[in-house]
Amino acid sequence: MAKRDYYEVLGLDRNATQDDIKKAYRKMAVKYHPDRNPGDTKAEELFKEASEAYEVLSDEQKRRAYDQFGFAGVEGMGGTQAGAGDFSSVFRDFEDIFGDFSGIFESFFGGAGRRAGRQGRAGAAGARRGADLRYDLEVPFKDAIFGDKVEISFQKNARCETCSGKGSTPGSGTKTCSTCGGAGQVRRSSGFFSIASTCPTCGGEGTVVENPCKECGGSGLLKKRQKIKVTIPAGIESGKRINIPGQGDAGPNGGPPGDLYVFVRVKPHEYFQREGNDIYCVIPISVSQAALGSEIQVPTLEGKRVKVKIPAGSQNGKVLRLKNEGVPYLNNPSRRGDMYIRLHVTVPSKLSGRAKSLLKELSEEEGVNSNPEPVRLDELK
Repeated sequence: MAKRDYYEVLGLDRNATQDDIKKAYRKMAVKYHPDRNPGDTKAEELFKEASEAYEVLSDEQKRRAYDQFGFAGVEGMGGTQAGAGDFSSVFRDFEDIFGDFSGIFESFFGGAGRRAGRQGRAGAAGARRGADLRYDLEVPFKDAIFGDKVEISFQKNARCETCSGKGSTPGSGTKTCSTCGGAGQVRRSSGFFSIASTCPTCGGEGTVVENPCKECGGSGLLKKRQKIKVTIPAGIESGKRINIPGQGDAGPNGGPPGDLYVFVRVKPHEYFQREGNDIYCVIPISVSQAALGSEIQVPTLEGKRVKVKIPAGSQNGKVLRLKNEGVPYLNNPSRRGDMYIRLHVTVPSKLSGRAKSLLKELSEEEGVNSNPEPVRLDELK
């Protein structure tokens, strides 16, 4: 089934509140739950689609990224990869609906539902992976064409070295959270449904440290500014992303770090325009060069100049091609696109006396047409 806009999936507009999103998803989940529609593959697909939409729109960070960049903005952020991400937040929020169907979630979402159910009932004593981060990088036109290495600086949650990310003073341990009793969740009733949410005291861990680390305050994490070198591959285009494993936020409780996703935006060039792997530019020539033909030196992307022969009688807008002078292919830099030169015939605004005399002779030789017919449009192509 083709991927649809998440707001459209839930029947909402883009100004919907979080309460609107929850209500819309709850209604669809009850309607299309596989247990209520055994053997109905269409209902299963709608159920999965609604769960994916809720997983993104219920998270403020993911929702902002989706609103700004669409599906590309939330790729790699813990959900929506190939239509099946980590739906643990969905499971926790509506465990009253899904609590008895962890097997169904496992078959749909690769075990995410079962993991969420287990965490909701028994707490999350194990270390969790840290969040993925996004960095928007603007690169010069030529760096995107030929590749480069750039240094970027960004802030992330790093593991506290004093407590090794555990959050407790060395030598001390943890105790069961008194708010949730170790479950990692607290519940509140809302009409027909009982809504489960992450425990605000332990953050879903089920335990709290007895003697918090003085360096990190018990979180096990410290904000840190990181500087790394990023390799810009030759031929990259605007909108592409570079994945840097292990450079995201450190995981809580000593968990592994997430990844860093660098989204590339290429600055426009003053003279060259890119279309795929081809390059276009406009070169001015004189009336005499267009009429008589000529040989000119044209600049390329590398800065060198190559000879180009202008055929006699060239018209304004004529396009000439230079093979293999375009952009290297992203995964095959030995192969390149072409460069296309559009000729722009310029008419001088000021003429010397001799130039005027010569043009008058040319006009008399050509014969002036004072009653011209329009040019057929297909002749201009």
